[in-house]
Amino acid sequence: MDFIQILSNTLSQILSPTTIGFALAAIGLSIHFGFTGLLNMGVAGFMAVGAYGFAISILTFGLPWWLAALIGFALAAIFALILGIPTLRLRGDYLAIVTIAAAEVVRLLFLSTAYKDVTGSADGLFGFQAEFRAANPLPEGTYGFGPWTYSSDQWWVIIIGVILTAVAVLFTWSLMRSPWGRVIKGIREDEDAVRALGKNVFSFKMQALVIGGVIIAAGGIVTAMGTNVNPNIYVTSQTFFIWTALLLGGAATIFGPVLGAVLFWVVRAFLSNLLPALVDVGLLPFLSREQAQQLVFVLIGVALMLLIIFRPQGILGNKKELSFVK
Repeated sequence: MDFIQILSNTLSQILSPTTIGFALAAIGLSIHFGFTGLLNMGVAGFMAVGAYGFAISILTFGLPWWLAALIGFALAAIFALILGIPTLRLRGDYLAIVTIAAAEVVRLLFLSTAYKDVTGSADGLFGFQAEFRAANPLPEGTYGFGPWTYSSDQWWVIIIGVILTAVAVLFTWSLMRSPWGRVIKGIREDEDAVRALGKNVFSFKMQALVIGGVIIAAGGIVTAMGTNVNPNIYVTSQTFFIWTALLLGGAATIFGPVLGAVLFWVVRAFLSNLLPALVDVGLLPFLSREQAQQLVFVLIGVALMLLIIFRPQGILGNKKELSFVK
């Protein structure tokens, strides 16, 4: 068992586009759930809308990559409006039901063969990063050290992703210190009291849903910049993984979503490399390599349950911030 290789593969996940995409999605979900109390169970749907909006805008309409990204953001905002208008005046569990269903509808729509020329169906979309990579200011080659050695194209995605994450963190921090942030945190605790003060609760909740949805879509776009777009990525388990990352770091915190995303992917990468290696050397003789990979998800599920039971506020959170969760 090559433990050095296992450790290298694990540490490389800290700066991967997938980890950065998860961090952005967790920040958006933090605005939804952590600060506003909105139960968005369709995170994967927002990521899919952003990623497909980005890819289709380039492949089908020939738009520049930066404009395609803006269109992905706009589509996510429209998606949030469609979901929020009929549900945000009702109890929070209605939003949860609608969002998880809508995310699956979106995935099946992209999977459908009826629009294969546009969405790629089960094959997904690829080859849309050419212009984005052409805008890379870094000379061709490989840079970095140890597990963080990447090509110039990979570094370009990482740089854009880190910048977007920093902007999202700073933006969220500014929002939560503003009067607007105090209102949505009041809605999280007791929306009837906020309504009694003359605030339009529906409007504030809609604004939070749109803002968080756009940030989640940014996570989908960053992930798409580093790989292809495929409907099988945006499954329900993707949503649960992002929830795990959020709760791990702290739902109602500024830096918690980033920390949770990094820890989630580091632990998942470590287990995904370690367990098959243990099978190979005979320390897990009752499992095959494929079963060992499935065991990773079982362990993640158990960890999530233990996290909710023993530390629902997450690593950086505190119980007062989650007092609205009964």
